[in-house]
Amino acid sequence: MSDEALLAGMAAGDADAMAAFVRRHQGRVYGLALSVVGVPAIAEEVAQEAFVRAWRHAGNYDARRAQASTWLLTITRNVAIDVLRVRRDVVVEPAVVAEMLISTTNDSDRVADSDRITTALRALPHEQATAVLLSVHFGLTAREISERQQIPLGTAKTRIRTGLARLRAMLEVSHG
Repeated sequence: MSDEALLAGMAAGDADAMAAFVRRHQGRVYGLALSVVGVPAIAEEVAQEAFVRAWRHAGNYDARRAQASTWLLTITRNVAIDVLRVRRDVVVEPAVVAEMLISTTNDSDRVADSDRITTALRALPHEQATAVLLSVHFGLTAREISERQQIPLGTAKTRIRTGLARLRAMLEVSHG
């Protein structure tokens, strides 16, 4: 069956169509979720929610606008981004984030780089390290950082800019 036929079946409430659709796309959906959120357990939750939303909105699918796989991967990406937005409300120490970033690989060069970054982040004033991580790792804008931390926009921009400059200088010295 084509993806379009499976989606039509899903829109009509056909659980077998849903099962076939999930089997066909679960690898790509999970892979995309994992690449966005970086944590296998959370990626599984994202993938599950993406399929639930696909089931719920199968009747809205329009083959003229996108292929079914593109439609599904767009749903997956949106769910993953929503999860990241919720997760970034959690206060995270720079060392914990750096550790999280290196835990997904055994590559010794990446581990060494992450150790250098962790050390450099620890050397920054806490406010700068936090602003840099919120900006670089979690993708917050300076405005979002200023709102979340209840500081002036200019202060958030300065913390990001100064923190990045200091990090760059420390990493160039330790690498050279």
